[in-house]
Amino acid sequence: MVGAAGGGRGESSRSAPLRVDAQRNLEHVLRAAREVFGELGYGAPMEDVARRARVGVGTVYRRFPSKDVLVRRIAEEETSRLTEQARAALGQEDEPWSALSRFLRTSVASGAGRLLPPQVLRVGVADEQGGAGADEARVPQQRSQPASGELRLVQDSGPSVLPDDDTGAAALLEVVGKLVDRARASGALRPDVSVSDVLLVIATAAPALPDAAQQAAASARLLDILLEGLRSRPM
Repeated sequence: MVGAAGGGRGESSRSAPLRVDAQRNLEHVLRAAREVFGELGYGAPMEDVARRARVGVGTVYRRFPSKDVLVRRIAEEETSRLTEQARAALGQEDEPWSALSRFLRTSVASGAGRLLPPQVLRVGVADEQGGAGADEARVPQQRSQPASGELRLVQDSGPSVLPDDDTGAAALLEVVGKLVDRARASGALRPDVSVSDVLLVIATAAPALPDAAQQAAASARLLDILLEGLRSRPM
């Protein structure tokens, strides 16, 4: 078993060597957390994570002293994974539309979009103001806030990422913004499509179905439909 962690030591203990059984339990907990939060959202209780991991809830709390710590860990990892997928698409695809569609397909297939920080997925009403700001990549924000071109991390009723740490969301938004800008400039992407629209696609285009093959087929079909909706059409 892992030694009892003091307050706030859950994050620093990530780099400490673990015994084989403790490492195995950690992997089970993280896998279960991704599955449970992906299916039920970050509001799912820690007991559900423990049950899915087949460990006691005390085992979960010994590694993650609060639910916020576990949510932050999952959000950081999945945001980082999406950022790397976006960078790979940007660096390996010369054609702008191919780069954007590759990112969307790989991110939807991985299911990482369902695990983005809740604050990032509070998609605001699109900015209807004209001027130069309308041409900039817009980003998600809470619906109750005025639309703007800034990322706003806001408090949620459930566990949330602290305001002073965006879990890597800024890096993700930057690289996805480049994909969107390139596709829009090439004329392949509708001019009104924003970064927030792209994040909404990857967060919603991976339905959770009990059969893995059925889920993959449904996700691919839904994404094909959504991609057609994002494409620019000749006048």
